[in-house]
Amino acid sequence: MVRPILAGLCMLALPHCTTPPPTAPVTVAYGPAFSPSEWRSDLAGPPTRVFVLASSHLSGFGETFDRAMLEPLLDRLAAFNPSIITHEGLNGEQCELLRLNPAIYGSTFNDYCLDLTQAAASIGLDQPSARAEAEQMLAEWPDAPSAGQRRRLAALFVASGDRASAMVQWLQLPEAERTLGDGVDDWMLGVLNRTRKVSNESYDIAAVLAARLGLQRVYAVDDHTSDSIYAGTGEGFGPAIQAMWQEANAENDPATVAVDALEKTMTTGEDLLAYYRLLNAPATARAYVENDFHCALRLGGPEFHGRHYVAWYETRNLRMVSNIRAAMGNHPGARVLNVVGASHKVHYEAYLGELSDVELVDPVEVLGE
Repeated sequence: MVRPILAGLCMLALPHCTTPPPTAPVTVAYGPAFSPSEWRSDLAGPPTRVFVLASSHLSGFGETFDRAMLEPLLDRLAAFNPSIITHEGLNGEQCELLRLNPAIYGSTFNDYCLDLTQAAASIGLDQPSARAEAEQMLAEWPDAPSAGQRRRLAALFVASGDRASAMVQWLQLPEAERTLGDGVDDWMLGVLNRTRKVSNESYDIAAVLAARLGLQRVYAVDDHTSDSIYAGTGEGFGPAIQAMWQEANAENDPATVAVDALEKTMTTGEDLLAYYRLLNAPATARAYVENDFHCALRLGGPEFHGRHYVAWYETRNLRMVSNIRAAMGNHPGARVLNVVGASHKVHYEAYLGELSDVELVDPVEVLGE
């Protein structure tokens, strides 16, 4: 109201003054009214401390990889003392969704999930029923469970599509008790004893650590429902992304060069710990996405295949972080460890860093320098 009133005074009382010309509007990009992270100073109680461990996919090292090399890394992670551990695996519910919708998700079920047909035959329960019984057992879990209770819970976890949590129970049994019974038959015994010898960070880092710390489970937080985006990318998508990778020159980035060099020469546990320190350094974490998804955003062409690719990955990471949020939702103030492939680290931290009660943990605090 101020400007119209002043203008009227000029016209009526001061005939020689003129109304100031209107000020040109200033264009300001619209943004969110707030960030949830602004509320951290108002928390009741301590923040939830979250460490994101960028990991290699250990399967890439083949069957000759010596798991004893993981000991110094596991010691460091145990000293952080997480009460919640997540890993890059798919839970049973999502695997069922993928299995029932091959027209949408293609081969994703076969690529990432265990067919639970034999598990259902072994224990007499389908995936939802096994999950329900496992949750009931956990709700009533005693301080000193019997070997039979651990075997039963391990079998239920397998049948519910949660093999990593099954390993958490199995590894807390004395070797003499890792036997048939309580739902564990010959087929399930093969799953629990890992007849396939290739290493996997979900089992050899997340599950092993959880068992050492006396936890009862780990949380699978991966999400591949974003793979439905691929269905709309067209035939030129794959070749366009492959060509982009070839031109990205990631092999010339100093950070990735250093990681590759150490990966090829490490022979001891201390070497592997140094490798993980380098893998989790901010410069390395950023290099992985700069030479991939940032390049994709700049990829031209009439169909903008690069932006489809980025949309897939951002959707996947947003859903993964929402699964982490759910896992720690009833545990305010917990210490949380997320074990995930290296290229996810910066997205994890970007999204987790916006949450209202999360404090991100510096890799140096956990892994040392």
